[in-house]
Amino acid sequence: GIGIVFGANIGTTTGAWLVAGLGLKVKISAYAMPMLVFGVILIFQKSKSLKGLGYVLAGLGFLFLGIHYMKDGFEAFKDTINLASYAVTGYKGLFIFTGIGIFATVVMQSSHATLVLIITALAAGQISYENALALAIGANIGTTITAILGAMSSNIVGKQLAGAHLIFNGVTGLIAIVFIHQLMYSVDSISAYVGIANDDYALKLAVFHTIFNVIGVLVMLPFINKLVTFLESVLNEETSKSDFDFDHAKYLNDSVLELPSTSMAAIIRETKHLYENAFEIITHGLNLKRSNIVSTMTLDEVIKDAYTKNSVNIDEFYNRRIKGIYGEIIDFSAKAQSNMSPADIEVLYKLKLANRDLVEAVKDTKHLQKNLIKYSQSTNVHIKEQYDLIRKGLAELLRNINIVATTDEEDVILLLLSKAKVHTEKYDIVANGTIDRLIRERLITNEMATSLMNDSTYAYDISKNLIAMAEVTFSDRNSNVVSLNEEMAMNDEEIKEILEKKDD
Repeated sequence: GIGIVFGANIGTTTGAWLVAGLGLKVKISAYAMPMLVFGVILIFQKSKSLKGLGYVLAGLGFLFLGIHYMKDGFEAFKDTINLASYAVTGYKGLFIFTGIGIFATVVMQSSHATLVLIITALAAGQISYENALALAIGANIGTTITAILGAMSSNIVGKQLAGAHLIFNGVTGLIAIVFIHQLMYSVDSISAYVGIANDDYALKLAVFHTIFNVIGVLVMLPFINKLVTFLESVLNEETSKSDFDFDHAKYLNDSVLELPSTSMAAIIRETKHLYENAFEIITHGLNLKRSNIVSTMTLDEVIKDAYTKNSVNIDEFYNRRIKGIYGEIIDFSAKAQSNMSPADIEVLYKLKLANRDLVEAVKDTKHLQKNLIKYSQSTNVHIKEQYDLIRKGLAELLRNINIVATTDEEDVILLLLSKAKVHTEKYDIVANGTIDRLIRERLITNEMATSLMNDSTYAYDISKNLIAMAEVTFSDRNSNVVSLNEEMAMNDEEIKEILEKKDD
């Protein structure tokens, strides 16, 4: 990413060359309208390549037309007010016009637009050459503000990249200011060598813009690894958010939207990120420790080692760690869908359902938590046993899904998820007669019975949602595991047969 920033800074100098070398030497307005006409026609074509060419032609047409109008505007402006009379020399002028360049770029949100204005004003004699150089430096620094504003809502990688952009352009601008006279001498020498006239300040500005960006890259390139280390230490997941900050998507960048494969991969990775957050809160909501779930402890030991005696604030966790990511996944999926085939859209739909299942599992855990903590500490051993069985069953499911999430073996995934489906049916305490026996023998109160019935339903829904999510998220797109519900997984009748055999 940092390498792209370096390359983009050098690449943006081509805009200055285009304006100074072509825009001011040729009557480009004659080419602007034909380019706009053909560009608009091509934009409405079905072919993506023709549509892309249309956008290029339209963009260049508007650029050329804009340069023409700015050039004419400065020429007309010259007859009434001469801005060159406000020129400031020396380092005072350098700092003043650098600040103006920064401000103009922040307002227009484009260093290229600022450069076009600078070059056309310079060609019209409205600003001095020295002040134009300062404006160009300011434009280069000002463009980092746009990157920072964009990174504010981005993930941590985007923030680190914006930080690299700021440091690089800041250092480059500082070098240009300190060594301005040496750079001006270099520009004169190079211009004379390549045949640029001594009074062709527009082209000399383009030379200057290229030189100081190249120097910035050469200076920063040896320190790129140290820059990465510094940014990762200053901007990371821990330092970028306090206890009350919101978690954001890590992998959803607009740059991957061009290809269905890359956008799909990003959505899958983000779904796994959402699962990691959901895994944590579901585990704690069940009064279990995450470290115990993923360990080799027996399930009886896992449920005995309670996470807390009080309830966990699932609402706060949901708002901080689940809701934002879920919303970003849905928004990104809507944008990614436009470039996808019907088959890809079907897979994307399943992924969106998987994310919804995760969210529903978290919400069901919230409903389950109150009675679970209450009755797992009850003096009534019978109700305590039933709630511990719920915790034990969900602990086993979470452990199996964690194995599924970390293995690539299709047979293991299929076996564990099919096994999980069988165990899930055991939560139906009405169908298996457990609730009737407890009430008939007066082992629990009516209040306990209704709570147990409701909470066993929540446990059943949590299991169903987590299994459905795992079938889609943790399987190879081309494997048969994706079709578990339809072909390979045991259907409801087969599960019922297994349960009946166990009862016998």
